[in-house]
Amino acid sequence: MFSKLSIRARITLGSVAAATILLLLALLVVRVAVHDILIEADRSLATSDLTSFVADITANPDETVDDPGTGVLVFIQDPTKNVQVNTLPRDVRKAISRRDPDNTTFTLRDDDERSYVIAGRTVETTAGTWVLWSARSTSASELALHGLDRVLIVAGGVLLLGLGLASWILASVALRPVTAMRRKAEEFSTDTEATLPVGPAHDELSALATTLNEFLARMRASTEREKQMVSDAAHELRTPLAALTTQLELAHADFGNAAALASQVTSAEASVNRLTSLATNLLELSRLETESNTATSRAGELVDEFMGSIDRARLLGMAKAAQVDFTVSTADETARYRIGAQSFGRLVDNLLSNALAAISAQGEVSATFTSDSGGLRLDVVDDGPGMPAQFIPIAFDRFSRPDVSRTESTGGSGLGLALVHAIASAAGGTATLENTGDGLRVSVYLPNM
Repeated sequence: MFSKLSIRARITLGSVAAATILLLLALLVVRVAVHDILIEADRSLATSDLTSFVADITANPDETVDDPGTGVLVFIQDPTKNVQVNTLPRDVRKAISRRDPDNTTFTLRDDDERSYVIAGRTVETTAGTWVLWSARSTSASELALHGLDRVLIVAGGVLLLGLGLASWILASVALRPVTAMRRKAEEFSTDTEATLPVGPAHDELSALATTLNEFLARMRASTEREKQMVSDAAHELRTPLAALTTQLELAHADFGNAAALASQVTSAEASVNRLTSLATNLLELSRLETESNTATSRAGELVDEFMGSIDRARLLGMAKAAQVDFTVSTADETARYRIGAQSFGRLVDNLLSNALAAISAQGEVSATFTSDSGGLRLDVVDDGPGMPAQFIPIAFDRFSRPDVSRTESTGGSGLGLALVHAIASAAGGTATLENTGDGLRVSVYLPNM
């Protein structure tokens, strides 16, 4: 039931409940302290009632004790067991008959529910031992306690009421930024640029609003990337799909011509391969952006993948009689990097295939793998035409291609460098490229774990 209440109500009720417990404890302590003070005062008065009699008996032990006057409750017995004064109530007289009077005090409640504080004392004289008792009614103290109880109850109730009202107001003021954030959040469906208001105070609500705004910014950026990816993918897929459709239609027309049919099927296979490569790269990019990278590899494993990529690149370069050189330098093959071996191989394959596509016949491509205490560095350099300077800042974007494409002969999709950049970023590294004057250099840096 409590959990169904509003935060404001829960804060108020919780504050009042905690204050009630603390207030009850405080009032109990105050009442006990006042009660003890009043009882001690009555004991002192009862004892002081005997002081004058003790002085009189000590000075004149053979004389009769004077009448104490109205309202003084005393009992005085001389050494001969003769009771000279007895103004005590009957129930009190019965109680003292069973007690030793030597410097003692106690409390008594009689049959009529009247309470007394009783003090006893003995006085040694030449004539013998005198026994003295006095009693004080605690009715006045009890009335004072009852009055104090009423005052404490009324004051406590007023304090709790005031505290509840103050808690409600303070909770309302404290939650006002939450209300503002909720109202602002209702506008998100119509205003894609809206953000949650951040208050001037550096408190938890401001920190929450800042965190949520950062989350909204990331979500919006992710949504925009997804929209752009879908749009770009649809645009890129349209051309090979249209070509594939045309090739299949031509293949239908060439059923009677085996050579022509084989040519159309071969062309269709190339279109399917391009679609497959495009879909694979898109899925890999999506996976890299949505999944956390937990794979790790040793430098030795990455060297093996690097050499495998070199072998594949040399096979691809045979069509152009290309020369593919490499250099490997590893200071510690046990050094670990935050990247899977297969992902690293895919990165190297993309860089080498891009370089091979850019060079002319009998061109050169060189790859350098360097691993030391600072990290891993991979450089791929070709002697192709390079890239336009204005294209370099956006070369790692998806589907980006220069006006004069480095891959116009192969019809590249513009995802190779984007995939390289995504793999390097997922491993905590960087990817950069620059024109060398005689070609292009792409550099990838991965830090040690």
